[in-house]
Amino acid sequence: MTAIAERPLVRARTLSTVRAYVALTKPRIIELLLVTTLPAMLLAAGGWPSTGLVLATLVGGTLAAGAANVFNCYADRDIDVLMHRTRNRPLPTGALTPGAALVFGIVLTVVSITLLALTTTPLAATLAAAAIFYYSVLYTMVFKRHTRRSTEFGGVPGAAPVLIGWAAVTGSLAWPAVVFFGVVFCWQMPHFWALAMRFRDDYARAEVPMLPVVTSAVSVGRQSVAWAWATVAVSLLLWPVAAGYGIGWIYTAAAVALGGWFLVEAHRLLRRIHRDAETRPMRLFHVSIYYMAALSLAIVVDVLL
Repeated sequence: MTAIAERPLVRARTLSTVRAYVALTKPRIIELLLVTTLPAMLLAAGGWPSTGLVLATLVGGTLAAGAANVFNCYADRDIDVLMHRTRNRPLPTGALTPGAALVFGIVLTVVSITLLALTTTPLAATLAAAAIFYYSVLYTMVFKRHTRRSTEFGGVPGAAPVLIGWAAVTGSLAWPAVVFFGVVFCWQMPHFWALAMRFRDDYARAEVPMLPVVTSAVSVGRQSVAWAWATVAVSLLLWPVAAGYGIGWIYTAAAVALGGWFLVEAHRLLRRIHRDAETRPMRLFHVSIYYMAALSLAIVVDVLL
């Protein structure tokens, strides 16, 4: 009877452990990364690639991004415990041990790179491995802790899914992939700085030199506007560069309309800062997410139609 009574408790503990491991991978961040992988694959193929290739790339990319995020949580456990936004993650709370997290990250890395190498192309697997190393070591352990320009440096692995998706289809890279990579790269600055402005006190408490911590809000707002303009400019460049891959008026019209929305919100943030009003940076953060998701959808629709 005792064993039977303990079964619900064992199941609850198992479920809690599984949830903790999943939380280490930061699923919400992975979702945003995958949003740019699929349109890159469709662009490269000039249509819909084989469904098997799409699934293999998305699964491999998910595991690779998850591995990078696990290593990030492992390395940042001393910082996470100091920040209100991150102190409930599995390592600060003790739900998992650092050793278990490290082993989990290694397993995800091996599985993801092996899967991509066997089912896609060597270049896609190599790019995924490089992105894991860049984010886990260069960004997390070096740039994030030592320079205000960490977001710019961190934009490289953040935009890597575009190159991985393209390489998974063709085994090489081309200018449309580079330009789309540039769109995602530029977009990350206003996107993440808005979040960093919202949690500025957290980063300051942890002594992480994010741009909003080490410079004025006006400076952050101006730089966000500049990068928003760069994002829109590069997004429009994709039209002539990728015209031969299925990009036409649907994407171009969407890029203009969405870009205008993105720019308006970036300028609104700067105006609120100048007026010493409530800045509400999360408005720009959420708009940036909708912008990238809709822009990626426009690529998919234009290529398929």
